[in-house]
Amino acid sequence: MKRAMVDRDNAALSISSQCRVLSLPRSSFYYKRKGESAYNLELMTLLDKQFMETPFYGVRQMTWHLKAQGHKVNKKRIRRLMHPKGTSYGRGLWA
Repeated sequence: MKRAMVDRDNAALSISSQCRVLSLPRSSFYYKRKGESAYNLELMTLLDKQFMETPFYGVRQMTWHLKAQGHKVNKKRIRRLMHPKGTSYGRGLWA
């Protein structure tokens, strides 16, 4: 990862110069990733719980299930929460 290659304590090269050499935008170097909101974490817990009961539910069924419980969600949000990096929820070829 390019960010790890930038040395903040280097007196010979400024951070700006190091970013330029690495072809890393300076804004990307300073960017701090936000975590998931508390509501999204709650939704992920509900998704996990429901998935344990009904592993055959896909994005649409999970969306319908959460909407029936009164949550204001759409399929794009559920898809993003169901399929975080490296997690396929056992969907086989469709993961």
